Amino acid sequence: MMDDAIISYEKRPDLNSPVLIEGLPGVGNVGKLAAEHLIDEMGFTIFSRIYSKHLPPQVMVDEEGLVELVNHALYYRKGEKGQRDMMVLTGDFQGLTPEGQYVLSEEIVKLAEELGTSLIMTLGGFGMIRMVEEPSVLGAVTDPGLRGDFEKLGVTFRKGEPSSGIIGASGLLLGLGGLRGIPGICLMGETSGYFADPKSARAILEVVSGYLGITIDMAKLEEKAKQVDELTSRLRKDLEESEEEERRSEDLRYFG
Repeated sequence: MMDDAIISYEKRPDLNSPVLIEGLPGVGNVGKLAAEHLIDEMGFTIFSRIYSKHLPPQVMVDEEGLVELVNHALYYRKGEKGQRDMMVLTGDFQGLTPEGQYVLSEEIVKLAEELGTSLIMTLGGFGMIRMVEEPSVLGAVTDPGLRGDFEKLGVTFRKGEPSSGIIGASGLLLGLGGLRGIPGICLMGETSGYFADPKSARAILEVVSGYLGITIDMAKLEEKAKQVDELTSRLRKDLEESEEEERRSEDLRYFG
């Protein structure tokens, strides 16, 4: 039987107190969008994959018809000109069960500790259940000393929010990392949660870039945001026309 988790290394990087950034699927796919954009724009290199029976029992098929067992992938980038070394964790799925979430998060935190990680940043969406034109970024930290630096970057800290806590990898990595002495912060971009939200992902990455002193080209995210805005405008128009048509039908029935 397959082990709970199998860690496969393509290479083992030599990193200096790296920052681990997590972006897995979640509300509005905000964290995953942000993580993948960061990887693509900043030239990260993959170094490890984590396979687990706690992930969905399937393989993914690429454009050339090649299959790959579902996994969590870890990428790294050495800092330039005084920048901090970084790692990014992403994947197509989270653990299927509470036990699976703990198993995968514990493996990732152990790996992060082995590589000397100095900070864990988890990225996700904060569901507003309404359309959000200009998303704010909500924060939650394991170390009160982190708050000031992020507040200067526009991150808000609301008492008791999120009211239901932070579910999944974004929360567990912080909690388990804290037990091992690794400080952490979760950055949550406001989002409707109805669809993948590149605008919210961009808001989060602006905070990440400000804190880490890096420059991220946002052009591709901005183009995706325009496409989403156009889609929602059409959907809103279709809904309004449908409601108007329904009102007219009701008027005709009344006078019939």
